[in-house]
Amino acid sequence: MEAFWISLVAIFVAELGDKSQLMAMTFATRFKAWIVILGITVATTVVHLLSVAVGGLVGDVLPTTAISVVAGLAFLGFALWTLRGDELTEEESKKAQRTTRNALIAVTVAFFLSELGDKTMLATITLATRYDWVGTWIGSTVGMVAADALAILVGRLLGKHLPEKVIRYGAAAAFAVFGVVLLVEALL
Repeated sequence: MEAFWISLVAIFVAELGDKSQLMAMTFATRFKAWIVILGITVATTVVHLLSVAVGGLVGDVLPTTAISVVAGLAFLGFALWTLRGDELTEEESKKAQRTTRNALIAVTVAFFLSELGDKTMLATITLATRYDWVGTWIGSTVGMVAADALAILVGRLLGKHLPEKVIRYGAAAAFAVFGVVLLVEALL
């Protein structure tokens, strides 16, 4: 259960201000919200299953202290990445708006491809090196879908009045805290 909750919170925070949220809002302007959320769920389930498989293999091979140090440094890197910010390119935005054939497939494929190598995938791999793979998989999937669903809801309610800098700084701070805690845990 610990793996589920830690993964849910970490990935939810990681997703705040990410380009995936921008994609979710863009798709939701064109398609029904439930189709977008279903597509996100399918893509995230597959990507995070791959992530926990990689993390589980790495976790079984490396010593626990090394994993904690690498995980701590990775989370500090995620904090910096988050501060840098993600933006949806104009091409990605136009593609999301003009796609009319089979919305579910379009959303699923777009999210699957955008998540490969993304910070949430790397964070899920990192979490899976330390925690139970099933809990990490389910928690990370729920965290990402919840964050993107929140983006759709907030985007519809507030339009373009989102405090992007505040969200980005808060997510970066949370990553930094996770990173410091892991490093302190490894050194003690």
